[in-house]
Amino acid sequence: MTSGGNNGDQVILATAGYDHTIRFWQAHTGICQRTVQHPDSQVNCMEITPDKRYLAAAGYQHIRMYDINSNEPTPTINFDGVSKNVTAVGFQEDNKWMYTGGDDCSAKIWDLRSRTLHCQKIFQVNAPVNTVALHPNQGEMFVGDQSGTVYVWDIRSTRNEQLVGQYSV
Repeated sequence: MTSGGNNGDQVILATAGYDHTIRFWQAHTGICQRTVQHPDSQVNCMEITPDKRYLAAAGYQHIRMYDINSNEPTPTINFDGVSKNVTAVGFQEDNKWMYTGGDDCSAKIWDLRSRTLHCQKIFQVNAPVNTVALHPNQGEMFVGDQSGTVYVWDIRSTRNEQLVGQYSV
């Protein structure tokens, strides 16, 4: 995960995992600039906002956003109320909303413009969600679940289309 950041041409690499620690590295030197504790859970996935200001770190029952250009060790935004593991996180290109997917068998859209940090839309599937990707048109999402099914979710109309059927091994 890299960010151009607001520090000139400096490229930052962010890593995390099951050790409950997020590390920010200078990509060109390999020097760890900053370490942040993420005590609530392991980090399953991370994504940098399109404006390169924040890092979203998601894990078990939590999504936390950290200011990339700050030395503050605590998250600036906390998304609580997630019932299980979050396995995918990403952002709309204008930072208006964030999307997630997880073991609760759903993909969700979170409004980032509101200070109440509420889930705006939910797409429910029949198995835990492994991955979610936003189409470049910013109006469709691809949702892949553990059963091998891939959906195209039209977030404007809430219609969806199943691309790949269930497979048995």
